[in-house]
Amino acid sequence: MALDVSRTLAFAQKTWDEEILPTLTEYVRIPAKSPMFDPDWKAHGHLDRAVAMIEQWSRARAIEGLRVEVVRLEGRTPLIFMEVPGRGDDTVLLYGHCDKQPEMVGWGEGLGPWTPVRRGDKLYGRGAADDGYAAFAALASIQALQAPGVPHARCVVLIEACEESGSYDLPHYVNALAARIGTPSLVVCLDSGCSDYEHLWTTTSLRGIVNGVLTVEVLTEGVHSGVASGIVPSSFRILRALLSRLEDERTGEILLRDLHADIPRERVEQARAVSGVLSKRITQLPFVPGGRPMHDDPLDALLAGTWRPALSITGAAGLPSPTDGGNVLRPMTAAKLSLRLPPTVSSAHAAKRLKETRRRTACACGSRRRRPATAGTRRRRRRGSRRRCAARRRTISAGPRCRRARAARSRSWRCWARAIRRRSS
Repeated sequence: MALDVSRTLAFAQKTWDEEILPTLTEYVRIPAKSPMFDPDWKAHGHLDRAVAMIEQWSRARAIEGLRVEVVRLEGRTPLIFMEVPGRGDDTVLLYGHCDKQPEMVGWGEGLGPWTPVRRGDKLYGRGAADDGYAAFAALASIQALQAPGVPHARCVVLIEACEESGSYDLPHYVNALAARIGTPSLVVCLDSGCSDYEHLWTTTSLRGIVNGVLTVEVLTEGVHSGVASGIVPSSFRILRALLSRLEDERTGEILLRDLHADIPRERVEQARAVSGVLSKRITQLPFVPGGRPMHDDPLDALLAGTWRPALSITGAAGLPSPTDGGNVLRPMTAAKLSLRLPPTVSSAHAAKRLKETRRRTACACGSRRRRPATAGTRRRRRRGSRRRCAARRRTISAGPRCRRARAARSRSWRCWARAIRRRSS
């Protein structure tokens, strides 16, 4: 049975105006910030108020078989779990969150984060779009299907309260509710972007992400650079070399080819169709005077931001402030990495490849493991073994005794022993 478009639009408009908008307006008044922005969220009770408001509204829906439950794990922000039975074996998961971004600045005259204001057909206030509407839209959509008797799949709605803090509570709930959630055939994430207010925007897929911290340690304590520089390798140099294995520092291209993906032709055509609208958004980014995007073509810029892998350094440690006194060689440098992946590349696979890339680089002395030898490289190594062994022994005697150095020294001793036997015979 197909939906009647005019009746569905009338139902959606009536539900929005009479049932959703009044509740959403009251929701704006609640400063429901997640733990990163409100460490005392539990004592303040704002998140619980937002959850209770959404729970109460949801239970009043005329949806056959709807079950609503607020799940609470010890030490975690609450989560709303809703389930609606359907036909067939498929499960559709609808996701959203009820926590809000902090107040921030820049509100117009008469507007504020916790003061709902209607101007025309727009509602201003923190959380109405990001992402308070999600629970209302999810259930209203299911109700729009059930009202005329249109069959639908089983639906599961998850509304979390920690998204703006990185959703670090969500995996715990997904694990705890895995058996009840099942295996979704489709995930509808009601928390994506829009580039203007003149079009209805749908995000077909999202990039994956691998976050991590890369740390290089060379000393147990800081040493004055007048004593150590030139002898102790710079931790920052080694960090830079490791990053160069992952990213071309001139172009920003990711060098691990299996982290790239073939872009489907239909996705390229869709990106081409909207690239003109998105070009305005790119030019509005807060570049410094003279700064410019990495791509001049809006289509290339859009594909680079959606279908091509990219590395960002989002934090650093171990580097002193330029205004700090002294001239000390730091014992450690660390960088916080954020690697964005094409939608078709597994984050688990990317993490594995990053570990393999890290292991191919040896200890902090800066030495590197040799690649597997071919027949030609073995012959060349045998011909030059005496010269390399002599040079290697001099290097090892001054360098740290890492695993690579010990292995090299062992080979050096074997080569020298063979040479001594040949001379003595």
